[in-house]
Amino acid sequence: MPPISDQSLIYRRPAELLQNLIRFNTTNPPGDEAACITYINNLLTEAGLDTTILARAPGRPNLITRLAGKGDAPPLLLYGHADVVTAANQTWRHPPFAGKIADGCVWGRGALDMKGGLAMMLAACLRARAENLALPGDVVLAVLSDEESGGDYGAKYLVNNHANIFKGIRYAIGELGGYTLYLGGKKFYMIMVAEKKLCWMKVTVRGPGGHGSIPLRGGAMAKLAQLLQQLERQRLPAHITPVVRRMIETMRTVLPDSTSSALRRLLNPALTDHTLDQLEQSWQFLDPLLHNTVNATIVHGGSKINVIPSEITLELDGRLLPGCTPSDMINELREITGGQFEFGIIQHGADPGGPDMGLFDTLAEILRAADPDGFPVPLLLSGCTDGHFFAQLGIQTYGFMPMNLPPEIEVSKLIHAADERIPVEALTFGTEAIYQALQRFATPN
Repeated sequence: MPPISDQSLIYRRPAELLQNLIRFNTTNPPGDEAACITYINNLLTEAGLDTTILARAPGRPNLITRLAGKGDAPPLLLYGHADVVTAANQTWRHPPFAGKIADGCVWGRGALDMKGGLAMMLAACLRARAENLALPGDVVLAVLSDEESGGDYGAKYLVNNHANIFKGIRYAIGELGGYTLYLGGKKFYMIMVAEKKLCWMKVTVRGPGGHGSIPLRGGAMAKLAQLLQQLERQRLPAHITPVVRRMIETMRTVLPDSTSSALRRLLNPALTDHTLDQLEQSWQFLDPLLHNTVNATIVHGGSKINVIPSEITLELDGRLLPGCTPSDMINELREITGGQFEFGIIQHGADPGGPDMGLFDTLAEILRAADPDGFPVPLLLSGCTDGHFFAQLGIQTYGFMPMNLPPEIEVSKLIHAADERIPVEALTFGTEAIYQALQRFATPN
């Protein structure tokens, strides 16, 4: 790692900055983000910025810094997480924590999720500081721990214990949006404005137990198999949320007539599922944006190979669309399973309500100016980010890690996977776009 004194102008070299971030192994669990965040803290303090470190536990710190603005706009929050998921048991072309540049890309765990976005934010903020940029309002930068394991030591901790830091903030820029997606021969930039909510559940199935040597019909295992088959065969009902309607309608205006007509049919719940089944694979990302979803993930049952279990518990990862409740999810599950099983809620997220789209046009204009061939559209994220914690404070997050990517770099296939990487040019593109956002985030109140 180069000494900090050699990095006073590193904001001009976002790829090198990302390399340095990747080389800190912040695999979560356990996280161990402290060394990485200390490095970031040194960069910021060397640039003359005051920082605050807040931690629920040693080794899991969060960093906050504030760039002063003119006061013409509410503060803007930029936030990103320093932890990454494991790279164990994956076969990589280049070591996942080496931060190697090869074939025009920075390779490594976190290149996309989300040390690449963090490098963009850091570079943009350091440049703003170096150039004395006249910011419309204050910019608050938060570097967080623990996003990949639920945020207990990161965003959740800060929101629950240090909410005053975020007072007056209306908009935030976070992860998983602003990247390119090629569909129907067009290039779209997906700006995340909303996300689905957690709805984790469990169901217990029971039946007669017995000795493993004696054939048994209708036991708990058979009932579990029946339940899994029912979940496999049938989607939950289609719902057309306002965000997805706007996304699809925006896409339709630039797509060929045949594709546009198919997307129009998606917006009719009676035709949604049939239309999805007819669309090409590239369009299947829309499936979870049009339905509540559930996946069986954990099974508990049985203790000995020669004992037929009389009780099995299945845990389910459910995800709710905006506007839907856990009761809606359970009712939909009962409908497709014939009311034979009782589903219980383990944990669920709060519904933040409809998105505040006040900053969307500004971010879209930045992308259109940077790449006239691209079409910005709002995105509902099928997963969830730290944004749902900040939503509790009334803060609207925009997923805005702008990346002008070639078709062969598919974000959804590289995040959490082997050979995660980001083109050096995409890092430069994103850093400039976020820098433009720092100049233009003032919006009417």
